[in-house]
Amino acid sequence: MSDLKQDALHYHELPKPGKLETGLTKACQTQHDLSLAYSPGVAEPVREIQANSENAYRYTGKGNLVAVISNGTAVLGLGNTGALASKPVMEGKAMLFKRFADVDVFDIEVDCADTDELVQTIINIAPTFGGINLEDIAAPQCFEVEQALKAKLDIPVFHDDQHGTAIVAAAGLLNALELQEKTLECARIVCVGAGAAGIASMNLLLALGAKREHITLVDSRGVVNHHRHDLNHYKQAFARETDQMTLADALDHADVFFGVSGKDIVTPEMLLSMAARPIVFAMANPDPEINPVLAHATRDDVIVATGRSDYPNQVNNVLGFPYIFRGALDVHASQINMPMQIAAVHALQKLAHKKIPQDVLDSYGLESLEYGKDYIIPKPNDPRLIDVVPFAISQAAIESGVARKELAK
Repeated sequence: MSDLKQDALHYHELPKPGKLETGLTKACQTQHDLSLAYSPGVAEPVREIQANSENAYRYTGKGNLVAVISNGTAVLGLGNTGALASKPVMEGKAMLFKRFADVDVFDIEVDCADTDELVQTIINIAPTFGGINLEDIAAPQCFEVEQALKAKLDIPVFHDDQHGTAIVAAAGLLNALELQEKTLECARIVCVGAGAAGIASMNLLLALGAKREHITLVDSRGVVNHHRHDLNHYKQAFARETDQMTLADALDHADVFFGVSGKDIVTPEMLLSMAARPIVFAMANPDPEINPVLAHATRDDVIVATGRSDYPNQVNNVLGFPYIFRGALDVHASQINMPMQIAAVHALQKLAHKKIPQDVLDSYGLESLEYGKDYIIPKPNDPRLIDVVPFAISQAAIESGVARKELAK
């Protein structure tokens, strides 16, 4: 076994299997404690909730509890592992929720491939939770499940593989465009990867001001254009009237490469064909679409972001989902809508402009770092994230009319 493999297995097994356990929030020592916690005292909050369902937020943990749910059909870079094998990933997601935003999580692995059955299962258990985080569900099923749940539930439903990636990447892209003296409205964008993250990211960029006619979507069969007859309706929305067929065709004079696809698909020749001052978001994990070292050796005017922590400008979903749910839960939001997503983008974008705290520099072994080509996205351990992003989310929820509670003073 490699050191990493053995370390990972030991980490998950010892000293106790798994990464989660439940804890108590109230005293449970005396007979009086027991009479309040369970019978007969527990009947009182039951009656209050029966009379008004909103009282569940007052008397139970619902308001700080999120379900992380997967059927295991698209787990990290591992594909369809099945529900049970996805559990370590869902437990890991739960850890990040708690570590970064003090959000409690039950991870729920559903052994179900049928879309309607999966949707109904989640609807049936939804009363337990203040929010639903969908995870590692393959496209296009992930779109269908999320849309159906949003239509039927009155709590936030958020597929992080779609919207988390989109929000964090969009924040970095806006800063990269600014540094390259370009605008989103005029930028010619090539997105490679037409699954959950790619489609959601392009939809978010459209909401932020990108032009549909400037976006070229590329999937495993080439450019998504009107000559194609194999497109689902999610891809069809981005089909262009063009004779471009390949990624190389699409990248010619493009301003932005946005990759959520696979290893080493962008060659130096393709990068050289892009417009002056190009932007490359090569976010395939663990191996990006072009190695940043190679990209910088090919062009000295490029800004590169990846999904990896060992290169500058990591697009890391942990910058988004814990804080987005924190902000939504804090105001008992009924959904995470587009205004809330846009608020998260701008909060992350602006935070990168501010001076970095010394403890963040120390944790990365850096003497200095400031807003620029190698720092367009905040670092994941920046302590200011918990103050900035949830507040922006809560305010957007209030202003867009989906909050059921005012922010605490």
